[in-house]
Amino acid sequence: MRDPLPAGLPQGAYVAKFVVAVDGPAGSGKSSVSRAAARVLGFDYQDTGAAYRALAWHALRYGVDLDDPAAVVASWDTFRYQIGTDPDDYFVRVGDTDVTEAIRTPEVTAAVAHIAKLPAVRAKLVQLFRDVMRRADAPGIITEGRDITTVVAPDAEVRILLTADESVRMARRSAEVTTQTPEETARALARRDQADARVVDFMNAADGVTTVDSTDLDFDQTVQAVVDLARTATTPQD
Repeated sequence: MRDPLPAGLPQGAYVAKFVVAVDGPAGSGKSSVSRAAARVLGFDYQDTGAAYRALAWHALRYGVDLDDPAAVVASWDTFRYQIGTDPDDYFVRVGDTDVTEAIRTPEVTAAVAHIAKLPAVRAKLVQLFRDVMRRADAPGIITEGRDITTVVAPDAEVRILLTADESVRMARRSAEVTTQTPEETARALARRDQADARVVDFMNAADGVTTVDSTDLDFDQTVQAVVDLARTATTPQD
C-alpha cells in the first residue's frame, strides 16, 4: 500500500514523470475510466472531485453556514485531507476519519455546489491537486475532475475532455447513485453543472485538448481510448 498523500506539501517537492489530465462534466465517466486507465498504465490516480466532496463533508460536520462564503473559506484551516492515489488502494480521509463512502451521500452532493462555486476555495484546491501530482511515485499520474486541463495541469503531457450526451450522463449517474430517484439524481447533476459553469468552462475543449465522446462507447472502449492517447504521447516520434 502506498503512503497517503497529505495536503500542503512544499512546492516542487516531487515531480510526476508523466501527467494525464482528464476534464469533463458529471456522469461522463471520468472517475471510473481514469482509475481503470491508470491501472492499465501502471500510473497513480487522483480524483479531484473527492477533495471538493471531502471539504463539503467537513463543513457539514462542523455546522459551517454554506451560504456564508467567508465561513466556507475559513473551514479550510481545519481541513486535513488525505487521498490514496494507488488505483488499487483508493481511500479518502479527513483527519483520522475515513470518508470514502460518506462523501457520496445526497447531503454532501448537495453541499458541493456551495463549495465549488467559490473561486477562493478552488484556488486552494488547485494547489492541493498540484501537490498530490508532485508526490506521484508511479511512472505518472492521471488526474481527473473539472478545469484540470486548463487550470490544474495546463502543461500535462496528455489533456483529455471526456464527455457524453446529457441523457447518457444522467442515465450513468442514476445507475451509480442508488439512494436517490433518477429524477432527484438528474436535478442534482444539473445543479452541479450550473454552479461549476459560473467559474469554469468544463464542456468545451481548450486548444490542445483531445475530446473523447463516450456517448456511443462502452466502458472498456472508453478506457482504451484514454490508454491509447497516453501511450501515443509516450512513444518516441521518428
